[in-house]
Amino acid sequence: MFFRQVFDPYLAQYAYLIGCQRTGDAIVIDPERDIDRYVEIAAEEGLRITAATETHIHADFLSGSIEAAAQLGAKLYLSDAGPDDWKYHWARESDYDVVYLQDNDTFMVGHIQLRALHTPGHTPEHMSFLVTDLGGGASEPIGIASGDFVFVGDLGRPDLLESAAGVAGAREPSAHQLYASTARFLELADHVQVWPGHGAGSACGKALGSVPQSTVGYERRFNAGLSFGSDESGFVSSILDGQPEPPLYFARMKEMNRGGIPVLGSLPDPELLDVASLVQRGSEAGSVIVDTRTDRVDFMEGHIPGSLFAPLGINFPMVVGSYVDPSDEIYLVADDTDVDEAVRSLIRIGYDNIMGYATPSSLEGSGFADASIPRVTFSGLESSPDTATRTILDVRGAAEHSASHLPGSQQIAYTRLDSRLAEVSADRPVWVHCRSGNRASFAAALLQKRGYDVTLIDGDYASWPGLTADVAGQAAG
Repeated sequence: MFFRQVFDPYLAQYAYLIGCQRTGDAIVIDPERDIDRYVEIAAEEGLRITAATETHIHADFLSGSIEAAAQLGAKLYLSDAGPDDWKYHWARESDYDVVYLQDNDTFMVGHIQLRALHTPGHTPEHMSFLVTDLGGGASEPIGIASGDFVFVGDLGRPDLLESAAGVAGAREPSAHQLYASTARFLELADHVQVWPGHGAGSACGKALGSVPQSTVGYERRFNAGLSFGSDESGFVSSILDGQPEPPLYFARMKEMNRGGIPVLGSLPDPELLDVASLVQRGSEAGSVIVDTRTDRVDFMEGHIPGSLFAPLGINFPMVVGSYVDPSDEIYLVADDTDVDEAVRSLIRIGYDNIMGYATPSSLEGSGFADASIPRVTFSGLESSPDTATRTILDVRGAAEHSASHLPGSQQIAYTRLDSRLAEVSADRPVWVHCRSGNRASFAAALLQKRGYDVTLIDGDYASWPGLTADVAGQAAG
């Protein structure tokens, strides 16, 4: 049996390519839209992708199942469990070769057996897949592709149906479903490997580990979400407490993955532009300039007026997904060597109109990067910041703000800021902060673009003189 975990560091997402080396057949589990990566790996191993499946209707990226069916003729295996509202509507209306799965259904990829386990809670239709290498002589599963059900050190959050997709009253029932699903996981043998759908940095859980895979036995002993035994009410309270606000684009991902995604075919190929052309085209209605430089100080000291700050990395899709309309034409400030990764990250969350780019080096001396944002540091901020003449905006999560905050500050998570700008007074300066300056720098660029007089409070929140020693220790942790 061939096994490969394929990692997307921008979304902290894991897809899995599993192949039968006897027949050459392979399946990809939870693929993203740019399926050429999986095809290339398969070809290097003498395999062909003949099937695709996904553990659930994703909220954080667009699935590549449609691409696998349209480009490769792959057979799709999709969950048919859960209520009608959370079934794959697009598949029912398509001509693709689709097999619909119920709990305990099995199917073969070459000599490899996959068994679908209905494990609702994160989503109502969620399936996990037990994988057994029958061709290799095994009679028990080697691993479970657990999707967003069990992570390393954590469980998938059950609140997204309500907090992201807007299904009122779904949080607690989903948490109870998740608790029931854990019993099925704990019935598995300790040796079974756990292949999760995400790692640390994903917004689909609150305490995901950085280790890429685990075992049932290890998670049984050390996963806090599996430690509640018969205390169902304690489990529900714990799993729902402190979940961060999901990005706004999650709702759109859910709807598209359920209702249908346009077939991508090939990747967008943005045009290399000089700075003057980028500024002209990026300033037109329905266009946006996204600056991907990684140093926020460089951006604050000089950038194209009206541009957003979204450094390449794990925050890049979060920022674009929260601040850019998917119908907009996108123009990037990015190095030539980074354009492909930027494009792939954007199309994975449904931003296909990537029209052009200019390099950061071309900004130097161009005269076009003449916008700036003032910076102050926490260590230099007064113990009792003036809130009578300015707004102190805290763009951390609600739980962080509740634990400790600057007196009189207003809290709006940076991923929700664009939809709640009406709550921020435009009649006085806004000083914006987070824990380290990272999230606040994204928000500062957005606020400036929207016409606010903004200052970034940069640096370590724990260095603010107004914090007590006890609270400073909490903030640093």
